[in-house]
Amino acid sequence: MRQPVPFGKYLLLDRISVGGMAEVFKAKSYGVEGFEKIIAIKRILPTMGEDRDFIKMFIDEAKIAGQLAHANICQIFELGRIDGSHFIAMEYIWGKDLLQIQNRLRKNKQPMPIPMACFSIAKVLEGLDYAHRKRDPLGRPLEIVHRDCSPQNVLVSYEGEVKVIDFGIAKATSRN
Repeated sequence: MRQPVPFGKYLLLDRISVGGMAEVFKAKSYGVEGFEKIIAIKRILPTMGEDRDFIKMFIDEAKIAGQLAHANICQIFELGRIDGSHFIAMEYIWGKDLLQIQNRLRKNKQPMPIPMACFSIAKVLEGLDYAHRKRDPLGRPLEIVHRDCSPQNVLVSYEGEVKVIDFGIAKATSRN
């Protein structure tokens, strides 16, 4: 993306990734008095805009992840719709996913340093444990299970933070 593109109250700066069903952009959010914040926007692709099952899954992802506030889970700020296109506004993590890191190490014929691997795994597990133990406002366990925890769904920031992303196929249940 060469020129920023307005998208509601956001400005889409660069497309980070595109998959078969959605695309993710680095974006800027604006507020009063010159407030600006870099965020990520995940938007359903136009080709998927009529797929009710996918739209429901996308909305469920936002609702599930939006309940989670943990240092090792990407924060969700908003679920919205602009010009008929559903989107999720979320925390932008300045860094790389674990798959990119693994590929770079492999290209350089280097193993992942054991302390880095252990640290990353520990932080992912802390986030997943929090999600699984999360309770609804009535105190019932949500029992959230990510179901797609893979290297491309773990981001490592340039500051060393480890964040789980993409709760797209997660499941949550409440016991009555």
